Amino acid sequence: MNGKPFEGVKIIQLCWAGVGVYTLNYLSHFGATTIRVETATRPDPVRLFAPFAPTSREGEPVGLERSAFFSITHTAPEYGVSLNFKHPGALDIFKRLVAWADVVGEGFPTGVMDKLGLDYEGLKKVNPQIIMMRTCGYGHTGPMADQPGFGSILTAVTMMDTIVGWPDRPPVPPSTYYTDQLSPMYASLAIMAALDYRRRTGQGQYIDHAQIEAGLNYMTPLILDYQVNHRELVLKGNRSDHAAPHGIYRCKGEDRWVAIAVMSDGEWRSFVKAIGSPPWTRSRKYATATSRVRYGDELDRLVEAWTVNFPPEAVQEILQEAGVGAGVVANARDIDEDPQLNYYNFYREMDHPYMGKLRYYHPAPIKLSAVDAAVQRPVMVGEHTDYICKEILGMPGEEIERLRQQGVFE
Repeated sequence: MNGKPFEGVKIIQLCWAGVGVYTLNYLSHFGATTIRVETATRPDPVRLFAPFAPTSREGEPVGLERSAFFSITHTAPEYGVSLNFKHPGALDIFKRLVAWADVVGEGFPTGVMDKLGLDYEGLKKVNPQIIMMRTCGYGHTGPMADQPGFGSILTAVTMMDTIVGWPDRPPVPPSTYYTDQLSPMYASLAIMAALDYRRRTGQGQYIDHAQIEAGLNYMTPLILDYQVNHRELVLKGNRSDHAAPHGIYRCKGEDRWVAIAVMSDGEWRSFVKAIGSPPWTRSRKYATATSRVRYGDELDRLVEAWTVNFPPEAVQEILQEAGVGAGVVANARDIDEDPQLNYYNFYREMDHPYMGKLRYYHPAPIKLSAVDAAVQRPVMVGEHTDYICKEILGMPGEEIERLRQQGVFE
């Protein structure tokens, strides 16, 4: 026993893309034994996301194991088994795994598991205490249950696309699938609650996780404003209705910027002192937050006339020492060289069979005093198929070879 929080918990991972994978990774990083079920006939689309490591010969296909994107986002310890569910033998092996497992997590569109007889009722016949977590865009019941729910769609339907942009331009979607990062926190917590419930009662649970609900949890001020005041959001770029200066300002250097947020009149006085109390700061137009917001365009030009004289790191230091919120608008190089991240061992160097030595970032941003989160290089499709069949399921070699010849492990 190594004392990891989820040691002894056994998970079958039938997820692809983001939410389901990240959800179960939280448990895997901290001791759960996870088996990732895949098939090369219909791989996780993230395995095909660029950038790719170069192949050894020009024109050689990159295959499924050279996606740097997949590699750096899939570092939770897990085993990999390849099962092609088009073959009845694959379904039989999967049910044997269900009998072994505590948790089954899946992230397919509504109806996929049901057609295979692998919905919650089907799994309970194999393992009455099983916990099943299903995640999709809109949940598995209701009028929208059959609609696809990828991250790019969900940022739109959760209003996230409507809060970024300028008044005279169309909305600007986030540059990442934001709901893919929010949803796993709720889904993993639900699994932990279900595990505790089973520990106390001996009964499993069915978890239906609708990613739209997770995303909307972060939009409640806009929802309440409409429900109470019937007021719709007006795009305003980086502006705040309540504070100024509040935005992104150009700094010294090529494409270098800093974020500044002066949130109160007290912070404004500190800001003025920090930048040397230039004469324009004494104007009555800037005496109160309400007035500063009203003259925001003019104020932004004056603030930027100061920030352009300094690199963003200097602006951050000057203002933070004065108690004013300021931060460098980081680029990839800033993050790679960040002293705080490197101090916390955010990056881990590991060898990959196809891509060589890679510097992975640590996707489990949690530190426990008694145990560190475990990481490993990404599992390859079906990498541990033989081990799982022999050592976990106790299948004889002859049966494994027969099923392989039938295409069960494709």
